[in-house]
Amino acid sequence: MVYKTGGLGRRHVLGAAAGLAATILARPSLAQERFPNKPIRMFVPFAPGGATDVQMRALCDAASRRFGQPVVVENRSGAGGILGAQALVGGVRPDGYTLAQMPVSVFRYPQMVAKPPFDPMKDFSWVLQLTGYLFGVVVRADAPWHSFTEFLDYAKANPGKVTYGSPGSGTSLHITMEQIAQTRGIEWTHVPFRGVSEDLQALMAGQIHVSADASAWAELVKDGRLRLLCTWGAERAKRFPEVPTLREQGIDVVSESPYGLAGPAGMEPAVVKLLQDGFREALHDPAHLAVLDRLDMSVAYLGSQDYAAAAQRQYEEDGAMIRRLGLKAS
Repeated sequence: MVYKTGGLGRRHVLGAAAGLAATILARPSLAQERFPNKPIRMFVPFAPGGATDVQMRALCDAASRRFGQPVVVENRSGAGGILGAQALVGGVRPDGYTLAQMPVSVFRYPQMVAKPPFDPMKDFSWVLQLTGYLFGVVVRADAPWHSFTEFLDYAKANPGKVTYGSPGSGTSLHITMEQIAQTRGIEWTHVPFRGVSEDLQALMAGQIHVSADASAWAELVKDGRLRLLCTWGAERAKRFPEVPTLREQGIDVVSESPYGLAGPAGMEPAVVKLLQDGFREALHDPAHLAVLDRLDMSVAYLGSQDYAAAAQRQYEEDGAMIRRLGLKAS
């Protein structure tokens, strides 16, 4: 018996069906086929001119060349670096065209307040980890302290009188300074700023005693306008080999605060992979690597899955630290 359909033989119909199935299976998704076909928006949750802003602009320039579309930086400074993450929740489409730089404060701040603005373990798609900071404590060049130990001794002898600036509550700078205070029995006052520019301006004006911040202070130190008392890495900074680390001054702390990129929850895995691969290439672009070197920062790449696992560990460790330091708001 010969079956016919609309005048077409069985062999013709089966051949056409097989061809259609092959075409469907071989065709990539719309996102894979066209992504990106318009500019990508990148929230940077710190003020222009700081280490994060400088690094992220260099990265986004390199990524723009690889994607063939602009990656546009939009600064959202303040609130300790959480405003970029906060901008990803509440209606942003998970299509890969809106991303944010994710400092470690996004894991800490929600565990420090009574009403968290987001859940870092549920509200984001983790794309890749990028790098970490060179942190340090600086004072004005005319300050009486020539070492971090001298400064700590003064703070211990003058409880409540010393003020230090940082980029905001819940940042690594804030948390680490409070760790130091707790281990040394020091009482001092934290003054949060919207970014390193405001922080250093207050220091230069004599409104605070010291600044704990990322390496945007480097040129002021080189110019002799500021004095660097310590750095917080595992080893001394290449540009400041004469300055001891915290560990060398008897404080067993290393703080480099690795960070990366994320988008809203629910992004397609194929889009996450495209973004991961494109930004990984940009991360190793010679022009971007030169900026990292100038800022005493190093590559700390993790792919999407490893970054998500690291985020989970960071969230759990920071929660334990916040409870130990008594930083949870009632």
